[in-house]
Amino acid sequence: MSDHHNAQSKLFSAIIAVLSAALLTASLGCNSKTKPTPENFTAALNKWFLEHSDCLLSNTRFPYETSNRAEIKQFNSLVKAQLLEVHEEASIHVSRYTVSASGARYAPRFCYGHRVVSSIDSSTPPAVANGFPETQVTYHYIMQDVPIWAKTTEVQVAFPKLATATSGQASDHATLAQTLAGWQVPD
Repeated sequence: MSDHHNAQSKLFSAIIAVLSAALLTASLGCNSKTKPTPENFTAALNKWFLEHSDCLLSNTRFPYETSNRAEIKQFNSLVKAQLLEVHEEASIHVSRYTVSASGARYAPRFCYGHRVVSSIDSSTPPAVANGFPETQVTYHYIMQDVPIWAKTTEVQVAFPKLATATSGQASDHATLAQTLAGWQVPD
């Protein structure tokens, strides 16, 4: 064989190797984190929910005073669950709530677990919004790490959203944005 033929053969082998690597990379890209698949949506939501628990209260500071009957009913369920203590000011019809020793672990937001997506029910085709492709996803979830107090009848009656969330049959929807790193819940 001539040197010219060996050089051509090596060049041809190098081209085949480069093309093979490019095809392998492209085929791996087909299963990437950026594809709009139920698996990628589930992974993105579960990652976000792991760091964002569901909570009863958002902007409440203790001690907290109220004369609102609906709030009194809700807070009294937390008193019965031994998370709060109440002092009633009968002369001015106000209840004053403070955190109990056992409630200190959960106060002031009283978080009751985090969601784990059990199914993606639907999603919209990705469309550009806020500079990124976004989709609207509807999903079912179950709650993980639910404390005992959140399972009590009194608390579930006083906080219907918590009762629904911990029922095992809960569903919701979320917006997901596609980034180079995969799908994410926009902040």
